[in-house]
Amino acid sequence: MIDVIGTDAGAPASLAAAQQQLIREAQCIAAPLRLQSAVKAWLGHAATLINSDDQRTLLNALQELDTTAAAVVLASGDPLWFGIGRILSDRLGPDRLRFHPAPTSLQLAFSRIGRSWQDATWVSLHGRDPQVLSQALQKRPAALAVLTDPNQGGADTVRQTLRSSGLEASYTLWLCENLGHSKERVQCIAPDIDLPTDTQPLLIVLLIAKNPSSHLPESYTLFGLDDGLYLQHSDRPGLMTKREVRIQLLADLNLPETGVIWDLGAGTGSVGIEALRLRPDLQLMAVEQRAGGAALIKANAGRLGVKPTAVIEAEAINLLRTGVPPGLDQPDRVLIGGGGRRQCSKLLELVIERLQPEGIIVIPLATIESVAEIRSTFERSGMTVRVSQLQAWRGQTLGDGTRLTPMNPTLIATGTRVA
Repeated sequence: MIDVIGTDAGAPASLAAAQQQLIREAQCIAAPLRLQSAVKAWLGHAATLINSDDQRTLLNALQELDTTAAAVVLASGDPLWFGIGRILSDRLGPDRLRFHPAPTSLQLAFSRIGRSWQDATWVSLHGRDPQVLSQALQKRPAALAVLTDPNQGGADTVRQTLRSSGLEASYTLWLCENLGHSKERVQCIAPDIDLPTDTQPLLIVLLIAKNPSSHLPESYTLFGLDDGLYLQHSDRPGLMTKREVRIQLLADLNLPETGVIWDLGAGTGSVGIEALRLRPDLQLMAVEQRAGGAALIKANAGRLGVKPTAVIEAEAINLLRTGVPPGLDQPDRVLIGGGGRRQCSKLLELVIERLQPEGIIVIPLATIESVAEIRSTFERSGMTVRVSQLQAWRGQTLGDGTRLTPMNPTLIATGTRVA
C-alpha cells in the first residue's frame, strides 16, 4: 500500500501520530524538495528520498517498488484536490493508494480571512483560458476562489478580468500566498493600490462580494455606468442589462427633454435610472414584478442621484389593465424588458394603445424567433420598425496580451409611432 499524506508547512512534525509512524516505517519516502530537509532532520538519520516534484521519476520509482514494500508520498493539502493524487491514481490504480488529506489551500484561504465558505465557488486558471473566470464572474458569486497560474499573469490576470467585467466595485480582492508555509502572506488589495511585484507562485485570489461603495452621484460618469455599481438581487445576481447594451438602448430611445418614460420589467432599474441622469425632467415609471424589486430600484436610484416618479412592484400587464397612476398613463418612451415571448407580445399591444404620437418603444430580445412576432405587431399598428443586433466584446488579459471575449448578442426591435 502506498500512503499519500497531505501536509502543511510544519510537516512532518505537525502530522498526526499515526501518519508519523507510517513515515518511520516506510521503505520508500517521496517528498517535494521544499520538505526534504525537514523530513531528514525529523527522522534523525540519513534517508533516501525521492523527489516528488519530478513526476516521471516518482512514478517510475513507485511502479518498480516491490508490492510488499511500505511507501509514503508527502503532498500539499489534499492530494486529491489539484494535487498529485489524480496522477497517482491514473498510473498506479486506486487500489494501491491510501489517502490522508490535510486542509486544502481553499480551506486555508477562507480560514485566514475568517469567512465561511459553504457558498463559495472556485475556478482554476492552471493551463486554462482566463475566459472561465470571466464566465464565472457573470454569475456574480458571493465568494469566488481563483487558483492562479503564474504563467498566465497570476493575480494580475484576476484583477484585469474583474475590471474588464465592470465588477471591481462589487468585490473585495484578497491575495493569499504560500498558505501553510513559513512565508505565508494574506493581503486585502484596494482597487486603487498596485498589486505587489513580489507575489509568490503558490497564490490563491479570493473575490468576496460586497455592496458597492456610495459616492457623490456627480462623481460617476454621465451614463454607461459599470455593471458593478448597481445593487442586485442576491438570489439572481448578474441578471441585469449589461453596460454595452444599456448604452445602445438609451440611444435608441432618443430621449426627449420632458415627457413620460416607462421601464417595464425594469430589473435593477439601470436603464431608467440612466435615462433620468441624462434627462432629469423626464417622469419615469419603473415596473418590476420580482419581490423586493421596487426597494432595489429605489435604492439604486438614490445612490445615483435620481428620483423616479413611480416605482411599482407588479406584473406590467396587470398594471396596464387595472390602471396606471394619473399623469403617467400616456408614455412618450417605453422600454420593455424581461418576460417571455408571448407575454411580451401581449404587453406590447397594451403599450401601443397608450403610446403618444411620435412615441418610441424599444425592446431588447434574446432570440430570433421573437423578432418576427414583435415586428408584425409594430407593423399592424402602423409604426415604423427598425431591427438591429448588438454584439460586443470585452478585453480580457491573456498572458502578456489582451484577447476579446464575446458577450451574448442582443437583438433590439424599435418601433416609432408616426405623428
